[in-house]
Amino acid sequence: MNKPADLKLATVPCWIGGKPVIPAGRMGDVYNPATGRVSKQVPYCDAATIDAAVKAAAAALPEWRDASILRRARVMQKYLQLLQAQHKDIARLITEEHGKTLPDAMGSVQRGIEVVEFVCGIPQLLKGEYSENVGTAVDTHTVRQPVGVCAGITPFNFPAMVPMWMFPVAIACGNTFILKVSEKVPSAAVRMAQLFKEAGLPDGVFNVVHGDKAAVDAILAHPGIAAVSFVGSTPIAKYIYETCARNGKRVQALGGAKNHAVVLPDADLEFAADALIGAGYGSAGERCMAISAVVAVGAAADPLVKLLEKKAKAIKVGPGDADGIDMGPLVTAQHRDKVAGYIDKGKSEGAKAVVDGSVPPVKEGFFLGTTLFDHVKPEMQVYKDEIFGPVLVVLRVETLEEAIALINRNPYANGTAIFTESGGAARRFENEVQVGMIGVNVPIPVPVAFYSFGGWKNSLFGDLHVHGLEGVKFYTRTKVVTTRWPHQDTPAPGFHMPTLG
Repeated sequence: MNKPADLKLATVPCWIGGKPVIPAGRMGDVYNPATGRVSKQVPYCDAATIDAAVKAAAAALPEWRDASILRRARVMQKYLQLLQAQHKDIARLITEEHGKTLPDAMGSVQRGIEVVEFVCGIPQLLKGEYSENVGTAVDTHTVRQPVGVCAGITPFNFPAMVPMWMFPVAIACGNTFILKVSEKVPSAAVRMAQLFKEAGLPDGVFNVVHGDKAAVDAILAHPGIAAVSFVGSTPIAKYIYETCARNGKRVQALGGAKNHAVVLPDADLEFAADALIGAGYGSAGERCMAISAVVAVGAAADPLVKLLEKKAKAIKVGPGDADGIDMGPLVTAQHRDKVAGYIDKGKSEGAKAVVDGSVPPVKEGFFLGTTLFDHVKPEMQVYKDEIFGPVLVVLRVETLEEAIALINRNPYANGTAIFTESGGAARRFENEVQVGMIGVNVPIPVPVAFYSFGGWKNSLFGDLHVHGLEGVKFYTRTKVVTTRWPHQDTPAPGFHMPTLG
């Protein structure tokens, strides 16, 4: 059960106009998932508070938009230094509120910091194109300009990394930004905002608000916001995309996933099993890039399942800040109970529970053990749904062709992986599988910051992925400028469509 805190609670503020703000109105509880106790409170912003954040961002926009790209790059370089110095402290905040182990939290913060490293090169990233003499004495060039006030709406599972997929790119491009983080994990975002101010970012360029659907809807409806980025479940991603489109906003909405890993008989099964255990149970399975479905091909199935069983049972479950812990709790009691319901559903559907984690190994907090299902069929709910917990399912097929067909029938298409020593099999897989991010002997193929992250099909609503060059394109608009400088011999005005010949 959820437990109240014993002491007076601290309140996590919003960050608006360069200072902490605690708006009047509804408040929500922030839990420590390892204890099940309320640790802090957080304000739930209403439309008036969202409007205040938009006004602060709009007021800061002209100065920041017109700042030289070298100035923006230098602020980013200073911000990078501060983030690196505060790396572990930010990770601790994540462990306290999300529950993931401290090493896992530190790794996720590092992946976010790498996006800041990438945008330190913004002068190069914003260079346009130039063509001389496209017509007689006529030149054409392009410029990339910021879109205006942007917003990001981010999930509970990566309180630093996912926001850093968005706001550093947007701000380096000359936009101002409003971040609505998950109300379950609010503290890291505020700390990152404080560090940005220390780095010299003008007040109002980066703002942080909190809340639930009321805050989200206020963002989607506000006419002063030009672009919205979102990461979360597919139903909400679709809602965000459709609502933003109706309201004339640019939008990138990343949805859910059911990520498959194909294991061929020629693979190093020990290596594959180790990779799958980390990819399936790391962060308690609360990752959009978690491997949740293993597709064992032919003779690989029996020995692979035995290895997975042994390794899943050996995982040490406990508080994320304790030494030697592999897997922490789930984020809330409600989510733990939802995942436990899927475990019961899998057993009732006829899947074989090789490892059953439905009985919590730790009494306090929001814990489950690891669960491994074998002989799972595509029609089972434990396969069809994104469980977002420490549940790994194994499906068996006879050929690589069957494995590819299985993956391509799935409505999600975020990430996938193949384990093999055959270059030909790997090449066929990467060419034929209809998924946005692919790993070859890499279980979680999250691209480095100078590439872009995003899936296909029901895993993405919008045309551009986050960070990398596609992120730069999303947060800028291109102008094409055609110039002719008149001389004495300039021809008389014409009244026909110019051909610039």
